[in-house]
Amino acid sequence: MTASESDQSIPSKRSKHTQRLGFIGLGKMGRPMTENLLKAGFEVTIHNRSQTVVQELARQGATAAGTPDDVAAGSDLVLTCLPTPASVEEVYFGEHGLLGAAREGMTLVDCSTVGPELSRRIYAAAKERGAGFLDAPISGGPAGAQAASLTVMAGGDPETMERARPVFEVLGENIYHVGASGAGSVVKLVNQLLVAIHTAAAAEAVVFGVKAGADAGTLLDVLSTSYASSRMLTRCLPLIIDRQFSGGTPVELILKDLGLIQAVGAGQGTRLLLGSNAEVAFREALALGLGQEDMAALVKPVERVAGLTVRQ
Repeated sequence: MTASESDQSIPSKRSKHTQRLGFIGLGKMGRPMTENLLKAGFEVTIHNRSQTVVQELARQGATAAGTPDDVAAGSDLVLTCLPTPASVEEVYFGEHGLLGAAREGMTLVDCSTVGPELSRRIYAAAKERGAGFLDAPISGGPAGAQAASLTVMAGGDPETMERARPVFEVLGENIYHVGASGAGSVVKLVNQLLVAIHTAAAAEAVVFGVKAGADAGTLLDVLSTSYASSRMLTRCLPLIIDRQFSGGTPVELILKDLGLIQAVGAGQGTRLLLGSNAEVAFREALALGLGQEDMAALVKPVERVAGLTVRQ
């Protein structure tokens, strides 16, 4: 479909939706999520630091805004999907932040991965202005965002959840209201802790097996139907065998999440022995210059020590 054809098709669909949406943060996850909302016929006002993606989405029917508060002014529900807690702080609490423009009946939804304390602070500030807030992080990676098959884990008030549900149903297949404000962020950190541990374990296990004489493809076939299987094993091992480490979920992003997990764990006195070991493995990969590569690249330092490369 050409850009002009796409522009012509969007207005005819918009009558289906009365909620005007905003979206801030148009990276690997935010861009395909916004594209799916446009395809579903929503009006979407967008903001992003990089203007290239803003211009591209504007050609698909989105409306560009210069600041977060400009997005809020033209939206009933605003979603944010940002890379770091600092960027979330800026977008919500900054000089031109969303909270300064929040109003009665408005809904704010943060799909970023942050700690629960930040989510609860945003919730309280939004509530003071009569707005609703959900911490609604997502799982499924860029592929899930593109396929609209994400898992959404939302924390916040039930009535706010119901206002946002039609939007979530465009973005994902598994929509969960997991509890009060902050609960979504907690569930996402649990998810990320297991992602990190399982990825590190899969990398170590496959190198161990290949070094001992097993075939990598056979390991994938057998382990994927055994007790030892995990989503990270079946996701990462094909990438390792095919040496496909670009795109996806980068090492440095998981390392950021592990830092959040360690901070929450330290604050509540939770032992995170396996999480700490996984963090060591991810830091080793970062030190070797693999920060921008997919987390499957965690196998490379293990291969280096073993003196082999895992291939079919």
